[in-house]
Amino acid sequence: MSCIVCRIPAAAALLLLSPLLSGASLVLTNGNIYTVEEAQPRAQAVVVEDGRITFVGDSAEALRRAPAAARQVDLQGLTVLPGLTDAHAHLYGIGKRELSFNLEGTAGIEDLQERLSHQAEQTKGEIWIVGRGWIESRWQPARFPDRHDLDAAVSDRPVLLVRADGHGAVANSAALVLADIDAGTPDPAGGQILKDERTGEPTGMLIDGAIGLVQRLVPPPDQTQILRALELGARRSVEMGWTQLHIAGNSYKEVRALRQLCEQDKISLRLYDAIGGPGADANRLLASGASLGECGGRLDVRGIKLYIDGALGSRGAALLAPYSDAPDNSGLLVNEEKALYPVLVRALRSGIQVQMHAIGDRGNRIALDLYERAFAAVPVSERAVAEPRWRIEHAQVVAASDIPRFAELGVIASMQPSHAIGDLFFAPARLGPARLQGAYAWRSLLEAGATLVGGSDAPVERGDPMVEFYAAVVRRSLEGFADENWGAGERLSREQALHMFTLGPAYAAFQEDSRGSIAVGKAGDFTVLSADIMQIPGPQILQARAVMTIIGGQIVYSRAGQP
Repeated sequence: MSCIVCRIPAAAALLLLSPLLSGASLVLTNGNIYTVEEAQPRAQAVVVEDGRITFVGDSAEALRRAPAAARQVDLQGLTVLPGLTDAHAHLYGIGKRELSFNLEGTAGIEDLQERLSHQAEQTKGEIWIVGRGWIESRWQPARFPDRHDLDAAVSDRPVLLVRADGHGAVANSAALVLADIDAGTPDPAGGQILKDERTGEPTGMLIDGAIGLVQRLVPPPDQTQILRALELGARRSVEMGWTQLHIAGNSYKEVRALRQLCEQDKISLRLYDAIGGPGADANRLLASGASLGECGGRLDVRGIKLYIDGALGSRGAALLAPYSDAPDNSGLLVNEEKALYPVLVRALRSGIQVQMHAIGDRGNRIALDLYERAFAAVPVSERAVAEPRWRIEHAQVVAASDIPRFAELGVIASMQPSHAIGDLFFAPARLGPARLQGAYAWRSLLEAGATLVGGSDAPVERGDPMVEFYAAVVRRSLEGFADENWGAGERLSREQALHMFTLGPAYAAFQEDSRGSIAVGKAGDFTVLSADIMQIPGPQILQARAVMTIIGGQIVYSRAGQP
């Protein structure tokens, strides 16, 4: 056989390959392959022709069946998974994080001030300073920053620093003045302006809908900046080992940019897109219907992303009872039910999938109630898609009586395991021990018959599939911490976690017949890892890395050698 033979050497430098490579055939041999197929769960080799798998089995037979000109990769025992999918992420935000003032890992108020002062020195010619990524839950003391903290570092120009979850932000005094926010400013719909209990003056902290009062004044990115962020976000994603992202809410402006990048062969990542709503862009999608198979089959625009409530960390998640650490606060609703319900009915009639952000137990109940009303109002015979596969994004805190409703209504629980291992430092205080029983309840939802799919919510979280897998099966912080109340019974088996990032997301994207497992006829999408995460001790999962990412039989990323 005349083959192009490629062996993975012991050590070499990082190699990022062009999105589209020549050669239609690929043979992977001597691998440790997990197929996520019951009939043939393990294999050594796989053959891909014209982007589709034509053989799964042992290495010798694969070499016999492969076309003469096939590219051959000897994996030397490396672990191969079906191409991993991040079922909830924000592609533009991932790229923007890499390009902008990143506050991830900020250790406290003093560290925040030092970083802000340094950023001011680096951006002397710019009017605004905008950053994102701080989270106060592990600071000492664990409090929100305020405008006085920011003023001490920068007072001569406006500053807006967004919390990691995107549902809270702190502005300095200059920004508040520009936005005309003072003691008399009322809370906007779906938002809250935090004010000093003694003076009534705004503290600078803005929750959910209130962020827009300041953010609308920040100059928007131009097309070049959008394209650069999307390209960088996609590149980082394939480096992490993701083969597909489900974009959880964007605009048609961003979709146009994605199409442009595809046409220029600057993006190889598969994308399943949901347009943010309600609004003009969502109405456009409802009127025109889904757009499938764009960019050579890599882009589907099929969903609408809606919001019920805010986030737990900023106390914006809507709860059935007040927060345990804030007895006068039960969270907030960022959209009214009367505004959302007509969108749901139209979505059923037009075949658009709905993805509803719901974090608190009241938010999840309202989302389920709205879905149930819409399903009853539009019988199957009147739907464009009989089985709509609607989703609730996050489903972080769910009342015990609502857990069975996911399966009963056919609603997908789209969850992010890393939230559980980050939130464990503040969620017990926010919720109290009783409500923790329904928090991040992965196994309970699965055992109740729900379909569970996994994502990262990057840039809220790192966007690393190994962190997500670790969180799902270990349910401890990255340092190995978890107290006795942190729901060890909700941990997933490794097989369940793998399904959560492979066949589960494929089902959620109506693609289970073409993606999500390694089987003849399916897309040649694979994630090759440096270690066997199905067998190694839990803490070692965090050291595993993507060695190779393959999409449609094309090697779009390769790190030669094991890290």
